[in-house]
Amino acid sequence: MSRAPARGLFVFLALAIFALASAARAEVAVPPLTKRVTDLTGTLDASQQANLENRLAALESRKGSQVAVLLVPTVQPEAIEQYAIRVFDRWKLGRKGVDDGVLLLIAKNDRKLRIEVGYGLEGAIPDAIAKRVVEEDIVPRFKQGDFYGGVLSGVDRIAKLVEGETMPAPRPVERSSPSRGWSNADLLFYGFIAVMIFGGLLRSLFGRMLGAGATALAAGAIAYFLFSVGIAVIVAIVAFLLTLGGRIGYGGSGWSSGGSWSSGGGGFSGGGGSAGGGGASGGW
Repeated sequence: MSRAPARGLFVFLALAIFALASAARAEVAVPPLTKRVTDLTGTLDASQQANLENRLAALESRKGSQVAVLLVPTVQPEAIEQYAIRVFDRWKLGRKGVDDGVLLLIAKNDRKLRIEVGYGLEGAIPDAIAKRVVEEDIVPRFKQGDFYGGVLSGVDRIAKLVEGETMPAPRPVERSSPSRGWSNADLLFYGFIAVMIFGGLLRSLFGRMLGAGATALAAGAIAYFLFSVGIAVIVAIVAFLLTLGGRIGYGGSGWSSGGSWSSGGGGFSGGGGSAGGGGASGGW
């Protein structure tokens, strides 16, 4: 083999090895923000997550500040500080212009954690105080295997620090006007949601064609009772097509669909805040 082909083969192999190494070191994706407590490790049970969620929701209603908890298996190959900033920037915790968000990030398999603090709370939670929360409230419990206790203790300490800071008042929650009854648009909207849910269930139980037919029959019957024959026919056809051709169903891990919701878990989403780069990290 001449030198030129051999050199070309060497370059090709080197590039292939580099590409494989780069793929192996791909960044961990940031999960969508759907609630205040996101556990991708299966560490916290439903009641524990609900308790934490309620505490953080109450804090936000009182102070306006957003505190979120994220448990992931690993953040490698990144440092936990880099991943925390990526999560914070993606989630935009805290109010826009106030930047009063806090992220408690736990990388369970890496045995590392990070408290990332928004600009607006760096006075209430400076780096030294964040380090004390990590070392005094969270790490000792994690070392004992009490992950819920550590997260709860950290969340409560962070909440007390936020409570002690003077912040702009939270935006008042708009009260809905007294009920004026169900309009036709309301009924059609919730009917569509029902078709998405029960159509997927019937399709999973009885198969694509039979499930679509059963969904169409049920939707048409309800529409006939509420509206008229013409609307019932249209509703039945739409329900049949949605169930037959849509990517809706019930899988082992829960409901799935062709699209995705931008927020869930009560409609929680970030308020447009920014990370300040302050906080503290630790390990156990």
